[in-house]
Amino acid sequence: MINRLKEKILDGYNITIQDAQCLITADLDEICSAANEIRNHFCGNIFDVCTIINGKSGKCSEDCKYCAQSSYFDVGVEEYSLLNTEEFLEQAVYNYKKGILRYSVVTSGKKLSDNEVDAICETYKKIGESCGISLCASHGLLNYEQFVKLKEVGVKRYHNNLETSRRNFPNICTTHTYDDKITTIKKAQKAGLEVCSGGLMGLGETMIDRIVLAFDLKDLGIKSVPINILNPIKGTPFEHLSVLSLDEVKRIVAIYRFILPHAALRLAGGRGLLVDKGKGVFMSGANATISGDMLTTSGMSIQDDMDMIKQLGFEVKVVSKMMR
Repeated sequence: MINRLKEKILDGYNITIQDAQCLITADLDEICSAANEIRNHFCGNIFDVCTIINGKSGKCSEDCKYCAQSSYFDVGVEEYSLLNTEEFLEQAVYNYKKGILRYSVVTSGKKLSDNEVDAICETYKKIGESCGISLCASHGLLNYEQFVKLKEVGVKRYHNNLETSRRNFPNICTTHTYDDKITTIKKAQKAGLEVCSGGLMGLGETMIDRIVLAFDLKDLGIKSVPINILNPIKGTPFEHLSVLSLDEVKRIVAIYRFILPHAALRLAGGRGLLVDKGKGVFMSGANATISGDMLTTSGMSIQDDMDMIKQLGFEVKVVSKMMR
């Protein structure tokens, strides 16, 4: 069954939710191997690496139950307002010299104010004048006019995770909705920005939830799909949840590759929790990652990641228009 489905995908077939459900109990080694073949066929050995910087931390008005930056929970995360241009610029140039080709500023809060957007736009403009790193942004539920400003100063891609399925979303957050997320993504796309959007796995969702999320991302035409693994943080409502096993993450990524054959599947937050730091997942269909530190938890060193990527036979490039 796996081989037949793989061959159909290689011939251009778009699988259905029913097809994907059959992979939930299929042999793990077989689906991982098939997913790797699908990745190689449609994406080659191109590997997309990005880094992120926590540009504004804490005091978030939203109640996302997994997040250390929410003002609803007493986690003790560092709090600060928007960093200055020099700090962003220094990190961007440092990452670019290390071989990182994509750099994203992430800010806490439901959205940046107009004044903050104007300030960060000046920063993006100066980064673009200083080095050739590709710019991404993650500033919450912005409006169309703000997205246009980001586009005009050289931002290429906007990040806004759907996080989980529509069914499960109210169990995760009540201060904004799944449709708020989708509306934001469509506004960013209308402004001419690429969109990076994916999910956080391990929030109590089912495998069906994960599959439905993948199909929603496909319907939105998302080119970059971060797959995050919950790192249960003490003080958040989800501190008691268990960390997903390596095998479960490999299955998730492999199934996503069957659903999204052209996408950059980006193993993101929580990768350091895996016993092999994600190496097995990169051989199960993933072809992108976030390197360096995450927002409020430690990530992987850039040099170690670059060495691993090279050992696996990948070539680091900026992935853009993979997905049809």
